[in-house]
Amino acid sequence: MEARLLGSVPLGNPGATPAAPLERLLGSGLDARLFTNLSTIDRRDSSTLITPNDRFYIRTAAPASTGEKPAGFEAALQRSSKRAGPYVMECAGNADPANFGLISAATWEGVPMNAMLDRMRAPANRRVLVSGADHPGPSMTSVPGASWIFTRDQLDRALLASRMNDRPLPPHHGSPIRLVVPGWYGCACIKWVNLIAIVLDDEPATNQMREFAVRTQQDGEPWLARDYAAATIDTAAIPVRVEKWIAGGRIEYRVTGILWGGSKPTNALSIRFRTGGPWVKIDDCPLPESTLTWTVWTHTWRPTEPGRYQIVLRVDDPSIRTRRLDLFYYVRELDIDEV
Repeated sequence: MEARLLGSVPLGNPGATPAAPLERLLGSGLDARLFTNLSTIDRRDSSTLITPNDRFYIRTAAPASTGEKPAGFEAALQRSSKRAGPYVMECAGNADPANFGLISAATWEGVPMNAMLDRMRAPANRRVLVSGADHPGPSMTSVPGASWIFTRDQLDRALLASRMNDRPLPPHHGSPIRLVVPGWYGCACIKWVNLIAIVLDDEPATNQMREFAVRTQQDGEPWLARDYAAATIDTAAIPVRVEKWIAGGRIEYRVTGILWGGSKPTNALSIRFRTGGPWVKIDDCPLPESTLTWTVWTHTWRPTEPGRYQIVLRVDDPSIRTRRLDLFYYVRELDIDEV
């Protein structure tokens, strides 16, 4: 008897406040949000691994004026344009258990930051301020000011992007120029870039850095930019879809999820469905070719009883840092009505 798909099981927090609509711009200014629908990601369809521009998450909408491009950008673009990615970008505040939709993946095209800094004759031992236009406020969820300070080494793979998914960069995603720092949280990927400056080693942290100190796992809220650790994304994983199937006369559930982030690839991923329950190695988790985009994993699950379950993931490699997974950050709840 062939396996047959019976339907899907909602993920989130059953019975809680209704979830925010997906892939629709909500709010305005600093409070604007668009959540990507991750449930459509499917390993069998490579097109789903890239998020279309109109479905890519938004954490702040475009301000009325985005200012001018940084001096020298057009000349650098003509000489050094590069296509890169796909890269996953995740908002450091991606915390809504109903969707965890402030994460997306895209390809980018623009000027490598190193080429721009070479044109500026930036010393290797100085820090680099990248600043962008922003809303002046007020806001219920954010602090005005969009800028970040990096070492030059931290910008080694960064790109000043003017195109996204082979199209001109859309306004809400930073047009005319967005900084893309592969492997870093979106708060450091400055939109509407209008200034690149070389600053001293004792430069104070920016408002943006202080706002996201907790969400980027800093040690407190350092006053100086040099005391901030890189806002890099640890290895992380979440389930994005659960399908209900009947196979061989038995009900089974097929969990699909994504794995991303970290400094080295791993497929040592395990899953648990209830507190105190056993950890089980994921059935099918390919070793990622890159940690800078997501990889799709799948797992077949046959629960023994109906009820509410909590899907939790972990990496079984102590050499890999997983601070959010360690805190059960990406837990997804679901109700099973038939076994």
